[in-house]
Amino acid sequence: MTILILGSGGREHTFAWKVNQSQLCDTIFVAPGNSGTAQIATNVAIKVTDFEAIKSLVIEHNIEMVVVGPEDPLVQGIHDFFLNDEQLKHVAVIGPQKAAAELEGSKEFAKEFLFRHNIPTAAYESFDASNVADGYKFLETLNPPYVLKADGLAAGKGVLILNDLNEAKTELKSMLVDAKFGTASSKVVIEEFLDGIELSCFVLTDGKNYKILPTAKDYKRIGEGDTGLNTGGMGAISPVPFATDEFLNKIEERIVKPTISGLQKDNLPYKGFVFIGLIKVGDDPKVIEYNVRMGDPETEVVLPRLKNDLVEIFQAIANQTLDTIDIEIDERAATTVMLVSGGYPEAYEKGKEITGLENIEDSIAFHAGAHLKDGKTLTSGGRVMAITSYGNTYQEAIKKSYQNIDQLHFDKMNYRKDIGFDL
Repeated sequence: MTILILGSGGREHTFAWKVNQSQLCDTIFVAPGNSGTAQIATNVAIKVTDFEAIKSLVIEHNIEMVVVGPEDPLVQGIHDFFLNDEQLKHVAVIGPQKAAAELEGSKEFAKEFLFRHNIPTAAYESFDASNVADGYKFLETLNPPYVLKADGLAAGKGVLILNDLNEAKTELKSMLVDAKFGTASSKVVIEEFLDGIELSCFVLTDGKNYKILPTAKDYKRIGEGDTGLNTGGMGAISPVPFATDEFLNKIEERIVKPTISGLQKDNLPYKGFVFIGLIKVGDDPKVIEYNVRMGDPETEVVLPRLKNDLVEIFQAIANQTLDTIDIEIDERAATTVMLVSGGYPEAYEKGKEITGLENIEDSIAFHAGAHLKDGKTLTSGGRVMAITSYGNTYQEAIKKSYQNIDQLHFDKMNYRKDIGFDL
């Protein structure tokens, strides 16, 4: 079959890499793709939210399945667009419909869902520009640190954690009144701070059945020791060493099962990945957030551990026969380290040549913000490349990733040298 993957990051290169191993797929398109996907698929210069251009591509090449990588097209309703079009409705789309994608599109929607279905999460209230003063009062009832979340999509940068009450009030005004994050912060959710260690749980669902994929932990801060600004993710490990069988059972019983049944009760049509951002508080899991797609760079450690044919799983999701699939997991650990442009997550330069890729041994380089030009691989984004390795332990795997990073170079290349430090 012919498959289209939407997106241009490390997540989408990993999808393409995994789909390329399937006996069920003979042609892969990626829109817009990157230098990594270009080696195993056909890149097409189409924006992920240009639904009409995507439609033309699907019809022209008889594409039978569309795998949606990023959140934007899902929140904007690409699945609904296909279902409502006579020429497209037979095409399988992996990703929830618009109503369900609000779990990521709106923090307030997600919190209401969590409370409605008695899923453990932090206490919260939400505010807009008309009741900023009420927001100040609510902040005064909380103990620091203070958690402020832009309600809408803010490319992973809409969450502030602040220790000073006055600074929290100033930032609340900046978000609501001065549109610090544009329309994304026209509403702000203020939460109680949960103290613990974070991890991610990934669930596949066909709308009725579910399967749980390996857990992963990513590292969001730019600096060693989890310091500095938040990023899209600087590295990840899987499995998570502190996620014992007993803890994983709590996640399934208290969070995964009520999430999947909640989607059905609320009539939120869902075929795809549910990413559940969790925090371990004491011995108990609580939900920080939902995403309606795979995480990045967690995909770069979760999918390499999946032994199944990914296309077979996607077909089962489309046909609502996921209960017939047995998920097989590689026992080895997988780790990934993200190479980023100097200056990221603030201003950075693009167009730097990446050298040494041919010297990588026993690791996989998943390209993210990189593209091909005149036969050279050049940087094109903040997060440039994820170097993934296997090992019998995560320490062994991470060592391999760092050994291979030593083979790579581009001007002002930066990466964290302590992935896994807190485990």
